[in-house]
Amino acid sequence: MTRMFRFPALDRFMGRGSAAVTVPPLDGGLKPNNRLEDLPPGIAAQAPDDITLWQGAPAFSDGSQIIGATGLLLTTESPITALAASDTLLAVATAGHGLKLFNPLMRDVTPAFLSPVDHVTALAFAPDGTLWFTTGSATNPPADWRRDLMEMNRSGTLGHVNPATGEVTISQTRLAWPAGIAIRRSGAVVVAEAWASHLIEFDAEGRGKGQILLDEIPGYPGRLTRRASGGWWFCVFAPRSPLFEFVLREPGYRKAMLDRIDPAFWVAPNYSSGANFREPMQGGALKQMGILKPWAPTLSYGLVVALDRNFVPVESLHSRAGGRRHGITGAQDVNGTLWLTAHGGGEVLTVSSEGSDT
Repeated sequence: MTRMFRFPALDRFMGRGSAAVTVPPLDGGLKPNNRLEDLPPGIAAQAPDDITLWQGAPAFSDGSQIIGATGLLLTTESPITALAASDTLLAVATAGHGLKLFNPLMRDVTPAFLSPVDHVTALAFAPDGTLWFTTGSATNPPADWRRDLMEMNRSGTLGHVNPATGEVTISQTRLAWPAGIAIRRSGAVVVAEAWASHLIEFDAEGRGKGQILLDEIPGYPGRLTRRASGGWWFCVFAPRSPLFEFVLREPGYRKAMLDRIDPAFWVAPNYSSGANFREPMQGGALKQMGILKPWAPTLSYGLVVALDRNFVPVESLHSRAGGRRHGITGAQDVNGTLWLTAHGGGEVLTVSSEGSDT
């Protein structure tokens, strides 16, 4: 899944790499299992999206609400698209009202930002208090990520804000839906660039050409968070497949689909699937005599991956084609327990994270 050199023009000519309709296999540390599906019932929610550690306890977003250990912590004016916390500040990105900051008393202490911070997909505080953010697209809000993928846009940004002064700095532009951020101890910034299916590292200012750490991921990578035992967790919020790769290479079909078909029935990845008989893949394509085929294609998938300190996958937790805990969009490792938001399954899950190989 890693490559030392990339030659996009040659890949297009040869039909390989990023130009191929094939998808890298789930093997090694990504070998499929049922660990997510076998977990006991979690916390029911409508559409849990992100999770952070706030004042010593996990807090997750569900629509326009933030739920903590003691119950409802905050209700915002529009759906929440990302969370991050430091010792003294809770950063909340919203779909309709931009980026907000709250103190431990949940009072709004948002500065007057010198430029708007909209369409935020991920947030992360650096040790010096700087708040890093990614915006997925210049044209599509986070809720329209499927449209952005099908339009093959590359208009996302990486930037940071000073929570005290409101100064906003944009470090990278033209990113392919950046959906996760990790700050390394060196200060380097790692970004999950979803539509490029890779993790890429920039310097401590977020500048430079970037170095690819993990490439050709067989899904669309999202949020990143530290592992308690060392290394990282990262969420794969939707699967890749040869069918999706083929559709992405057919501009006429994609345009007609976007213009004429209800988004619920697009041939595109999703947080969940299997709820409607009109979906593009159902019936005999998935089951024979009522039994799910081992090779059944899927519109959605559940996957969270453990990476070592060098961003090499060492283990993973899956909910496969016939599962219901799909669309893992947030993770937080708290005192040996991994908390996960299954956006597609409407559930917040917990699993032991101790004993992982690093």
